[in-house]
Amino acid sequence: MIPILDLKPQHNELKEEIQAAIARVIDSSAFIMGPDVRLFEQEVAEYLGVKHAIGVNSGTDALVIGLKALGIGPGDEVITTPFSFFATAESISNVGAKPIFVDIQSDSYNIDPTLIEAQITERTKAILPVHLYGQPAAMTQIMSIAKAHNLKVVEDCAQSFGSRYQGACTGSIGDVGAFSFFPSKNLGAFGDGGLITTNNDQVAELARSLRTHGARKKYHNEMLGYNSRLDTIQAAILRVKLPHIDRWNAGRRRVAQTYNQLLSSIPTVTTPKITEGHVFHQYTIRVPSEYRDAIHKKLKDSGVGCIVYYPIPQDQLPVYQDDYIARKNSQAMGQEVLSLPIWPSLDEETIRKVVSIFHHVYSEVSVGDNALGPALQSVAV
Repeated sequence: MIPILDLKPQHNELKEEIQAAIARVIDSSAFIMGPDVRLFEQEVAEYLGVKHAIGVNSGTDALVIGLKALGIGPGDEVITTPFSFFATAESISNVGAKPIFVDIQSDSYNIDPTLIEAQITERTKAILPVHLYGQPAAMTQIMSIAKAHNLKVVEDCAQSFGSRYQGACTGSIGDVGAFSFFPSKNLGAFGDGGLITTNNDQVAELARSLRTHGARKKYHNEMLGYNSRLDTIQAAILRVKLPHIDRWNAGRRRVAQTYNQLLSSIPTVTTPKITEGHVFHQYTIRVPSEYRDAIHKKLKDSGVGCIVYYPIPQDQLPVYQDDYIARKNSQAMGQEVLSLPIWPSLDEETIRKVVSIFHHVYSEVSVGDNALGPALQSVAV
């Protein structure tokens, strides 16, 4: 079995340091908001190039608290992408606002900035782009639109830790950045964890209060908040991992380049662009929709881990049933995308094995397609 993600090499490399960090926290008994939380916040803020970093208990809470700290609430509209994990839209709805979905660019899977302005109304308060699969969204255009219409920008950076856009880290460009440290992320904890970033002092103060039941001072609750603190043990683990993130992201780009080279000759398979700043949280290809589900099943049956991120756009999920009209590109991508195994130390031999199995599977499911048969046979792995 070749998994979609193998965390063991990373853990084995840092095992002793991580065990020492966990032991330090256990010995201190400072399990909630201990020193490692403050130190991680300082270190990650410096890495990301932001003034404030606020640890919370998940990427979803980072979005929710970030939106609330910006004053987004009932009656407001937030423009976002349909093509993302549900936490993106869910967070908007959970603060009482309404998600307004704008279709994506088929080559980047990110929100299409040319379609945003047409959806702005007097109720629009923010734009929430997602840096999907680790590829930065078109932030220059998005920030220009936001400035022209006096809108806030919340960056969903759940899949883009360490990604850079024109030299700036994602999460440092908009008014708020929201990160996830779910174990599978490029920078992952040993459980749930999240982070809010901002350069605004007032937003940071509100976010810190909201994560601790709306209290700036203990037992002096001023607003309704959340119990959303980053655990000290998770912060200690993340401190060990943070210095390695650029090397790990470079490894992911190397894996993507190898895949692209080996898959480039297969007709009707679209490989991702290796753009500046892309950190490849996922390596996602597109195949013809009529073959995708069969390829997915046969790859898994052959021992290759692969996942569809995401089969149903957010605006077409049951929770929003009949509320939105399907967006063309998002709907098409949901039927075509397929993510293959990727992690920083994935070796070329294993990549070649994945691609070889992919060739075989693709040949099987496309039997009778005269255009594909000869072409696939001519591809050497």
